[in-house]
Amino acid sequence: MSMTRTLGMAAVALTMLALPATGGAQTPPAGGGGGAVSFGADGGEYTSTGIALRGRAEVVQGQNRLRADSINGTIVSGDLTRVEASGNVYFVTPDQTIRGDRAVYTFANDEVVVTGDVILTQGQNVLTGGRLVYDTRTESARMEGGAGSSGGRIRGVFFPDNGGN
Repeated sequence: MSMTRTLGMAAVALTMLALPATGGAQTPPAGGGGGAVSFGADGGEYTSTGIALRGRAEVVQGQNRLRADSINGTIVSGDLTRVEASGNVYFVTPDQTIRGDRAVYTFANDEVVVTGDVILTQGQNVLTGGRLVYDTRTESARMEGGAGSSGGRIRGVFFPDNGGN
């Protein structure tokens, strides 16, 4: 493939991903999501129905960042509707970091589902489990247990805020 064609495809992909994730007016979520979506990777491909990013892949929307070894995005009617990340997955917000083996971010319902040895950290607080559902609009998380060393249970360590005491 020629360099000109590759650059042209990259420009089209950037243009497509800069469109709002869903049609119509949007109210930006509290967590800094909403609006334009940008991406970066060591390499990738674009088609009319999706995008595939490989090697240090990341997708950024507002203040939320999804990083992984690979990310595949689904495009419907010109809108990026969903991304699936696999391998060393991190979803980072201004207040929280979520780590797992795989993640699916569905823009229509502002939901990120992270699976496989999930670790959620917020400051010193840590919560672990097998599956986490995170709402980027409300910044709420729901953890479920999973198979593994914890026997299907969730585990957590929380440090109370002593108000400076």
